Amino acid sequence: MIIPKTPKLTDAQLGELRSIVGDFDCSIQVIEGAGQNVYAIVGDERHELMINRIEGLPYVDRVDTIQSPHKLLDIRSELKNHRVSFGGVELGKELLLIGGHCTVDPKEPNKYFETAAALKEVGIHALRGGVWKPRTNPYSYQGDVKALDILMEASARTGLPVNAEVMDEEQLDIALDAGVHMLQVGTRNALNYSLLRQIGQKVAGRDTVVLLKRGRHMGPVNEFISAAEYIVTFGNPNVVLCPRGTLPGLEGYRNHPDECITPLLKERTWAPVVADPSHAVGKAMYVESCSMAAVAYGADGLCIESNVDPKNGLGDDPKQAITPEAFGALAKKCRMIWDMRRV
Repeated sequence: MIIPKTPKLTDAQLGELRSIVGDFDCSIQVIEGAGQNVYAIVGDERHELMINRIEGLPYVDRVDTIQSPHKLLDIRSELKNHRVSFGGVELGKELLLIGGHCTVDPKEPNKYFETAAALKEVGIHALRGGVWKPRTNPYSYQGDVKALDILMEASARTGLPVNAEVMDEEQLDIALDAGVHMLQVGTRNALNYSLLRQIGQKVAGRDTVVLLKRGRHMGPVNEFISAAEYIVTFGNPNVVLCPRGTLPGLEGYRNHPDECITPLLKERTWAPVVADPSHAVGKAMYVESCSMAAVAYGADGLCIESNVDPKNGLGDDPKQAITPEAFGALAKKCRMIWDMRRV
C-alpha cells in the first residue's frame, strides 16, 4: 500500500509508479478515499528492491506492507480512515436505517409510494425494494424490471436514496443506468466471485455503495471479508458488510441470527456493518429484539423490511415485514442503545 505525501498523485507520478512495479510483475490499483487516495500494489509486494525504489521517490510518504488475506479491508490498512456515507449519514456517527418492501409489486405502485412516504415520516434514511428476486423455487415470483421504475420514482418523491439487489451483469448495468444508489449482493451471490469482480469494476470511480450480505451456510468471517475485498480492489471502498442470518436455521427462526459476528468484523476490518434482522429471524414479531441486539453488538445500521400493508405484500413481507409505525418505534429504542454504547 503506497501512501503519497499529497492527497493524490499526478498522472506522471502514477505512471512512474506503474513502471517500477511492472518490473516486478505487479500492478497499481488506485483506491479513492474520502480525503486521501492510496495506491495498492497488486501482486507479490515482498520485493525488497521494489519497495526501496518506491520509498525513494520524493512524492511517496511511505509504503505499508500488510500480511493479511484482505490487504485493503484490513483494520491496519491506510483505508482505516475511510468513511462510508449513505442517505445523509456517515456510518459510525449515526445509526443508518434502511427500510422498504421485500418485493416491489409493479401492479401496486401506490402501495410502495405510500410505504416510502411513511418511512420518511418516521425518520428512515434510505429505501430498500426488491426488483429481481432470487427464488429457490423456479415457479415463484422472480421479480420484474418494471419495479425499478417504481423504486426510482419513490426515491424522486421522497428524496431518499435506494437499495436494490442485483444478481447478474445485465441487472447490474440496468441498476447503475437507472441511478440505484446502493447495490445489494444477496446471500446466494456472496461467493459469486465473477459477479463481485464485475461490480467492483463497474462501481470504480462512482459514489455507489455496495451492501454485501454474508453467505448462507455459516460463512467464515474471513471468507466474508475476502468477498468484500473483491469489490474494493477495483477502486471503490464504499462497501458495507451485512450479517443476515445463516443456515442451518435455529428452530423458530428463519435462519440462525448472526448479529454477534459484528465485533469480529470490526476487530479485523474498518468496513461498516449494517445488519438485516428481517432475514435473520424471518418473523415480524422478532425483528425488534434482533434489531436491538444487532445495535448492542455494534452494528452501524439496520436494513429492515417494512410495508404499510404487510399481509398483502409480495415475497416475504406477509411473514417478516413490519409497518412503518413499528419501524419508527423500533428506531427510537435502537437509537437509545446506540447512545448507551457511546457513554
